[in-house]
Amino acid sequence: MVPRRVFFTKGVGKHKYQLQSFELALRDADIEQCNLVYVSSIVPPYCKIISKDKGIKELNAGEITYVVMSRNSTDEPNRLIGAAIGVAIPKDRTSYGYISEHHSFGTTSKKLEDYTEDLAATMLATTLGLEFDPDKAWDKRKQEYKMSGQIVHTQSVAQTAEGDKNGLWTTVLAAAVFMENDGC
Repeated sequence: MVPRRVFFTKGVGKHKYQLQSFELALRDADIEQCNLVYVSSIVPPYCKIISKDKGIKELNAGEITYVVMSRNSTDEPNRLIGAAIGVAIPKDRTSYGYISEHHSFGTTSKKLEDYTEDLAATMLATTLGLEFDPDKAWDKRKQEYKMSGQIVHTQSVAQTAEGDKNGLWTTVLAAAVFMENDGC
């Protein structure tokens, strides 16, 4: 199986049991109906990024679904938790891209998104044998990275939440969900 499409989703759940809070986060992300298989972080050549809405509509209950997932949980009141996924795709679509996942405590959603995009772009650059400094390579006006003349598309999704004030388990997740078919 080589995935042809991928979409990104996120969710948060709260419950007195940690496992149930994870289930509620999966429901919030609209992927609870699938048998999730965790995979590492390669985006195949020609894999198209699609919208969450389009991807969710094509999922079937019980299907084996490959995901790159970041998740985090706490039962500490008011503790900020986060989970994020970042992706870096080279302009040359015959090459593969990278997905990074990261979870944290005390980090805002925007910082998590930036961090996972930088991480994915750095992993891609090292694979391509390129020197890369995310701070110097980012073109703020065009909102893209440039690596030795190669333009790289990045994007991310992050979910943050504060631990429930009454000590319920709070779980956050962010996921890249791979789809095998090409949607035809």
